[in-house]
Amino acid sequence: MSCLFCKMVEGEIPVDKVYEDDDVLSFRDINPQGPVHIQVIPKKHIATLNDAGPEDQAVLGKMALVASQIAKEEGFAEDGYRTVMNCNSHGCQSVYHIHLHLIGGRQMSWPPG
Repeated sequence: MSCLFCKMVEGEIPVDKVYEDDDVLSFRDINPQGPVHIQVIPKKHIATLNDAGPEDQAVLGKMALVASQIAKEEGFAEDGYRTVMNCNSHGCQSVYHIHLHLIGGRQMSWPPG
């Protein structure tokens, strides 16, 4: 059985798509934690960041570059934004398919969590 994000990649579950290419899919989060909250995911299923290997280096880098591109297109890159990748239960990962949260459109606070 496919995971939730794999079903989105496969088109079984519709998303509010922001970006897509052969390697990456990006869509608006259904439970936004800021004015703009976008998920950037690899199309390849990788459960957690701990499961990524050397062969995944390019797609992990691409995820960061796509987030930067989206922040520019959405108009908050200059003011700043936050990117987050949660890993496993203590990191509050809720979907076990790696994903990068891109959150912007307001002043972030620190420390998070």
